[in-house]
Amino acid sequence: MITSKQNPFLKEIRSLSDKKYRDKLGLYLVEGTKIVNEAIELKLPVRAVIGTERGLALVKDTDCRRECVSEEVFNSISSEISPQGVIAVVEKPTNAIISPKGCCLLLDGVADPANVGAIIRTAAASGYNYVYTTEECADPYSPKAVRSSMSGVFRVNVIRGKLCDLLSVIDKPLYVADMCGENAFKHIPKSEFCLCIGNEGHGVSSELKARASVTVSIPMQNGVESLNAAVSAALLMYGLKGSITNFN
Repeated sequence: MITSKQNPFLKEIRSLSDKKYRDKLGLYLVEGTKIVNEAIELKLPVRAVIGTERGLALVKDTDCRRECVSEEVFNSISSEISPQGVIAVVEKPTNAIISPKGCCLLLDGVADPANVGAIIRTAAASGYNYVYTTEECADPYSPKAVRSSMSGVFRVNVIRGKLCDLLSVIDKPLYVADMCGENAFKHIPKSEFCLCIGNEGHGVSSELKARASVTVSIPMQNGVESLNAAVSAALLMYGLKGSITNFN
């Protein structure tokens, strides 16, 4: 059992809370019994599982490295308020910038990792299997985003890049979410599309707005001016895709 917080392996684990080291090492952290077991069940490239005796007892068998640590040491590497006692180290996928299959999402500067994760979770549930994120977006593989995605990040193709590079491969009409757009629930798409969600405070960039095929909005009442980005994205994902009659 590891009882020292200065253990070199644990220092590396701790460094993965920083995007710079996630990118450098090509690894990210998955925390919690359910999501760690899902990563194992889906046969993701799990490099290591670290946990307390109690936490490791709840994790499925795997051939990767397993390290038992004390409760105090585990708390020093956990990002949870109420840790469940288990963390997995998983290799980040190296998704190339390629064209999507089916309806997709483009996140343009969504800054809150909890919103990014929640949007990815809904994308997985509603069948948007390609999620493009600009470089200004919060990292989808940060601990907070992964936690909010509830394994959604395992189930969709998350592709990150410069906006110009992403737009060069997205061969679908761009449906931009904006308060000045037409009522999304009265619009029926004629083909597969790319739904674009912008920054929480500023919306989509002017470049993307200029490229919009359609601008859509969510009607609101009682003086409410806006909704949380993840809530808006969820309503639009289901509303627009549910209105399509000529494809799945």
